[in-house]
Amino acid sequence: MAPVLPPRFDVTRPEIERVVAAFYEAIRQHPGLGPIFAVHVDDWPSHEAKVADFWANTILHERSYEGSPVSAHVNAGNVRPGMFESWLALFDKTLRAELTPQQADAWSALAHRIGRSLRAAVVDRDKLPGGVPKLS
Repeated sequence: MAPVLPPRFDVTRPEIERVVAAFYEAIRQHPGLGPIFAVHVDDWPSHEAKVADFWANTILHERSYEGSPVSAHVNAGNVRPGMFESWLALFDKTLRAELTPQQADAWSALAHRIGRSLRAAVVDRDKLPGGVPKLS
């Protein structure tokens, strides 16, 4: 039997679900990000449950998430460079509103690491070193 890993930081599954729900409520109201998500999400409860599973897997080491965030964002086809900064700023605002400062800081650091990786995979994959676009 595999050893049980401790959580990356002190947060509970209900807190994760609360943050995810508050974040996507804010997303739906956001003038730039709301329309991007609206193109892809027609079942918000299901989407939020999947994202909560992702964070529970990432933070709590649960094994409830199945999927590929990179594939989902690449296949979306409408994810652009500046969106990651807006997404992370809104996520940070939500974390600060919903959690203790220690929890918000820890989760924010993790989200920013993941955001950098996603951006590299989704947006920067079409660039050469130095940010030069690939033309073929």
